[in-house]
Amino acid sequence: MIILGIESSCDETAVAIYEGDPVNGQGRIVAEQIASQIETHARFGGVVPEVASREHLMALPPMVDALLAEASLNWSDIDHIAVTAGPGLLGALLVGTSYARAVGMVNDIPVMPIHHMEGHLLAPGLSGDLPAFPFITLLVSGGHTLLVQVRGIGKYEVIGQTLDDAAGECFDKSARLLGLRYPGGPEIAQMAVGGDAHRFKLPRPMLNRDNLNFSFSGLKTAVMYAVKNAGGLSAMNEKDQQDMAACIESATCEVLVKKSIRACLKMDAPRLVIAGGVAANTYLRTLLSELAEANGIEVHMPHPKHCTDNAAMIAYAAFQNIKSGVLGSKDWDATPRWSLSSLS
Repeated sequence: MIILGIESSCDETAVAIYEGDPVNGQGRIVAEQIASQIETHARFGGVVPEVASREHLMALPPMVDALLAEASLNWSDIDHIAVTAGPGLLGALLVGTSYARAVGMVNDIPVMPIHHMEGHLLAPGLSGDLPAFPFITLLVSGGHTLLVQVRGIGKYEVIGQTLDDAAGECFDKSARLLGLRYPGGPEIAQMAVGGDAHRFKLPRPMLNRDNLNFSFSGLKTAVMYAVKNAGGLSAMNEKDQQDMAACIESATCEVLVKKSIRACLKMDAPRLVIAGGVAANTYLRTLLSELAEANGIEVHMPHPKHCTDNAAMIAYAAFQNIKSGVLGSKDWDATPRWSLSSLS
C-alpha cells in the first residue's frame, strides 16, 4: 500500500510517500519534502494566515511532482491520498484539501482526511513500532498543549489541556520580550545554553494543582516583569539574556514533564509518548527521560525532524487507520477547529 501524505495546516508545506503492509504492520518512508515559511513570517513575528495560504498554493503542486519523480512513482502507483483536514488555519487547510481532492478525483484515488494532532500523536511510529496501548501522549504543537489517553487507533481522550496560552505560544511571546526571532522555541533553547536556570524566579503555573490542565499566560507575564525589573531589554547583556532564556525553558519544561508523569501515574499508564514541535527541545527530552525512568515509565519520542509539522506523520496516520479498519466519514471538509476526542 502506497500513501501520499499532504500537510498544509500552518507554515510548512510538506509532502511524503509512505509504503506499508497492512497485514504485518511494517512500513517505511519512501520520500518526503518540507518547505518551511519561517523566513517569510519571521519579520511579522508570527504567521500571517493569508500569506501562508499563498505560499502553500505556490509550493504544493511542484513539490508533489518532485516527490513522485524522486520516488520513481506515477499517480497510478498511489493507493491513497492522506491530507491534513484540521485543525489549523482555514485558508492553509483549504489549499491542501482542495488539491488532494482534485488530484484524487482526476486519478481515481481515495482521499482520507487526517487530524493534524493524530498525526503528531502517532509520529513516534515513524522511528519504530508504536508502544503498546494504552499510553499517555503529551502533545505540544503550536497553539496546542494536550495530555491524551490513547486506548487504540481512533480511541483518544483528552485528559488535560491548556486553559490559555500553549507552551509554544509562551515560548514565542517570551522570545519576543528578549528580542529573539520567531519561532521562539528554538531561539530560546539556543540562547539558554550555558545560562543559569535558577537566577530569575519564574512561576510553575498550575504545577501544584490537583488536575492535568496547563496554563502558560502567567509565566509569559512573569517574564515580562522580570525583563522590566532587570532594566528592560536594552539594559540586559548577553549573560542576562542567556540566564533568562534558561529560566524560561526550565519553568516551561518542568511543568510539561511533571504533569505528564502525573497523568501516567493517575491513569495507571506505564508508557508515555511526547510529540509536537516543542518535543524537539533537547532539555525537555532529557528531563522527561530522567523523571520517567525514576517513575518506571517507558518513554517514546519521534525523531526531532518529525516533531515539527511534516507529511510523513499524516501518511503514517492514514496507514494506521486503514490497518485498524478506521476509515472515518466520507462527508468531510477542512475544519480549523477540530477536537481530537471527536475521533472517538
